[in-house]
Amino acid sequence: MPNFTDVTEFILLGLTSRQELKVLFFVVFLLVYMITLLGNIGMIILISISPQLQSPMYFFLSHLSFVDACLSSNVTPKMLENLLSETKTISYVGCLMQCYFFIALVHVEVYILAVMAFDRYMAICKPLLYGSKMSRTVCVRLISVPYVYGFSVSLICTLWTYGLYFCGNFEVNHFYCADPPLIKIACGGVHIKEYTMIVIAGINFTYSLSVVLTSYTLIVIAVLRMHSADGRRKAFSTCGSHLTAVTMFYGTLIFMYLRRPTEDSVEQGKMVAVFYTTVIPMLNPMIYSLRNKDVKEAVNKAIIKANLGQ
Repeated sequence: MPNFTDVTEFILLGLTSRQELKVLFFVVFLLVYMITLLGNIGMIILISISPQLQSPMYFFLSHLSFVDACLSSNVTPKMLENLLSETKTISYVGCLMQCYFFIALVHVEVYILAVMAFDRYMAICKPLLYGSKMSRTVCVRLISVPYVYGFSVSLICTLWTYGLYFCGNFEVNHFYCADPPLIKIACGGVHIKEYTMIVIAGINFTYSLSVVLTSYTLIVIAVLRMHSADGRRKAFSTCGSHLTAVTMFYGTLIFMYLRRPTEDSVEQGKMVAVFYTTVIPMLNPMIYSLRNKDVKEAVNKAIIKANLGQ
């Protein structure tokens, strides 16, 4: 029988062991984190104060920005602390909490992206019914489902993580507590955790992605039937930002969680994780603002109003 050991803390090996790179990484990721918070919080505030951004699309976008800010805040502060610390430890409870919020927020985000795709389908394919079918009450119900489901599924997944046993190796080859590297160092409870991680990730990614793909297939068919070139251009422009966000987020997560944890996959996943925990939350506000006429107009009006207020 394995010699199970009580765990009080883990050691996060982080991104690198080279001292000269740690300082560089600290500066870079601190800057990225600040831009992420400013961009996403700024987007939430802009949507809340701008009359022209009160449609369902921007209501859902404000929640995407909120989740992105939370996702980055769940991981980045500890990563920054460990880049300058000698100990690089995280408590067992802290590790489980980080796992819980990470899994919850990822599930919330994938389903918000699915809801946003459905919203674009309703706006483009059924414009006459859009106002009544996508009322404020319906939008609140639609956005509540990802939160309730995401945090419920995460509780189950975290309980399976709690069921892992360790035999003296507490070095996690990652910069935050993620399931694949924890499975890799565990010596008990591994098979059920590994199996459930792949099955749950597969089911949720497949279901949410099928909603996105179905919505956009119907959108493309509807757009191609439009006689107006300006109408087609406007329809595609409102979908372009969302498709970019979907492609980046799903692509990186599928690469990370739909494979069995091995030494190589954990090392590769660590690099990919940098992208979806720090870079994507930073890029999303830029993607939705730079490619969106309404957001750019709202920003200009907010700047003019602020200048006049002075």
